[in-house]
Amino acid sequence: MNRDPVFRETSADPRTESVPYSHLSLELGHLYMEDFTEGGHRLRRHFETVRPWADAARAGVGRLSGARQPRVSTCFLIDDYFSRRSTPAELIPPLLEAADDAGLTIDYLARESGCAAAAPGRGDGAGPAESVLHRLVESPPPGSNGFRPPVSRTGWLANGRRAPTRRTSAALDPAGAVWQPPGETGARGHSVFVDVELWNGHEDERTWSCAFLASVWQLVRLGLLRDRGRAVLTPAPWDGEGFPAEWDALPPVLRLEPHAAPFTAYVTCSVLPVRFLPVEHAVRVVLDQVHVEADVLGQVAERSAQEGFAVPEEVVERASYVFPPGL
Repeated sequence: MNRDPVFRETSADPRTESVPYSHLSLELGHLYMEDFTEGGHRLRRHFETVRPWADAARAGVGRLSGARQPRVSTCFLIDDYFSRRSTPAELIPPLLEAADDAGLTIDYLARESGCAAAAPGRGDGAGPAESVLHRLVESPPPGSNGFRPPVSRTGWLANGRRAPTRRTSAALDPAGAVWQPPGETGARGHSVFVDVELWNGHEDERTWSCAFLASVWQLVRLGLLRDRGRAVLTPAPWDGEGFPAEWDALPPVLRLEPHAAPFTAYVTCSVLPVRFLPVEHAVRVVLDQVHVEADVLGQVAERSAQEGFAVPEEVVERASYVFPPGL
């Protein structure tokens, strides 16, 4: 029997690229440029403080079935987005030396600007931050009337009901209520209301906020971000020939250890200075309202189930933190 050929657009059946997974992505720090300018003693103090907490995070993964050792990769994020006071050639060697002196190994080194802009050679795809912005699905708080413009226009994302911005006359209000407090969606007893600024500036010249870029960073580490089906910010191998004099010449994510466990992981843990606590609270607000493609979530669920490794259903619960005193 002759059958007529069937033609389909390749875009009608997009392929979702799979990525390898560690069990844990362990972040050993995220420092600002001004932290590096304090010198080697600041870096050594940082890693000496991080070391016991990093060991505890590793131990907390436990053993897998069959007494297998869990796959754990380490990473470090450098802020080259808000400031570039130094160069990779000047900054990275003492950073790696300080980590090594504390008995720690940085498997992957990442640039914060890589979470903002599209990588060179990726066509006309959106940058990671822009991509995540389009995936935000605001959770409407009870009683909301749609008066507030969407996050895509305002650049602000909340975890509940904002206080009304329109004032009413007490004389016209039988209850005499001219002000209402904000409220957290799903609050337990009392609200902890957070309103997160994702960017400022004009739309074509946005400056992304630290909180939003940190949200992108978590999604990338969790292996949940795709650009038209392709994995985002895949690590590039380091050739060991030294580091460039310009940040833009450095890949967004660099694999320093050739035999390291995969960069992306089922869950993450970040050991950070306590000053990042409000930033990471904001990250949780963002992660709780990001739509992740079903195919990507399915890949994680299938792979983790095969390994007998429990992964929280909610994306926001896959990220954990340690804020050591004195860091």
